[in-house]
Amino acid sequence: MFQNHISNGLLNHIQSRLNAIITNISTVSGGDINDVYHLQCEDNSYLLKVNDRHNYPGMLAMEKEGLSAIRKTNTIAVPDVVLQDEYDSDSYLIMQWINVGSINTASSSELGVQLARMHKSSNAQFGFYTNNYMGSLIQSNNWYNTWSDFFIEQRLQPMVKMAVDKKELNQTDIYRFDELYKKLPDLFTEEPSALIHGDLWAGNYLVNTEGKPYLIDPAVSYGNREFDIAMTTLFGGFDRAFYEAYNTESPLLPGWQQRLKLWNLYPLLVHVNLFGSMYTKQVRENLSVFV
Repeated sequence: MFQNHISNGLLNHIQSRLNAIITNISTVSGGDINDVYHLQCEDNSYLLKVNDRHNYPGMLAMEKEGLSAIRKTNTIAVPDVVLQDEYDSDSYLIMQWINVGSINTASSSELGVQLARMHKSSNAQFGFYTNNYMGSLIQSNNWYNTWSDFFIEQRLQPMVKMAVDKKELNQTDIYRFDELYKKLPDLFTEEPSALIHGDLWAGNYLVNTEGKPYLIDPAVSYGNREFDIAMTTLFGGFDRAFYEAYNTESPLLPGWQQRLKLWNLYPLLVHVNLFGSMYTKQVRENLSVFV
């Protein structure tokens, strides 16, 4: 039917569910875990994500839940979910197609303001209603009364154990993390939980051709809002206007800059477990700031 890796069976299933004829399909770059496509129909265009439902059970359903949680805050745009389902060994997610534009100072400021407003959506506890994924790794979101307990038990400890099992971290690293766990409650001031995107690097936001910001590929939880801010600094891609707008809308607590390396221990550990020892040095450097 088309030159792609999607079976005709899946395409026929999707056409039936959409009640539309697919006129063209093309590969979209950037999908590491999922195969990503641009579906063009007679009246609409869609983004299609497909993965193996056995290798990544529930991943796309959890992504749908994360997008829904952000949408319900009425603060910042996310792509509309059209359909999420399974067919044979595939899981798939269909969303509205967004024509991507260029990021500028105005859109960066708008993103900062809207993220700050999203972070005002709170819960009595830290966690989320479902587990989800950080990259290809399952992320547990059991409920805790404090961010420090949640961050230790649901974020750091599972990643440290995995890294030790992979022989990327050693017994000295375990000792130093144990020391961090003891100190953690005194390293920051607890705030009410905030709905956070959870994987907010530059590849997970975009603006459309009108300059409207969108968040994509969430790994949501109710957490500490500084976690999202910290991750924006890990690989770049967010300009000064973003941080200024955020702090104008909802000022971060004093010392937030010094805590960036603390919260970034988690995504760095995820990278150690996904990509290996090239990130181990950075984990140890960040850890040494606090222990």
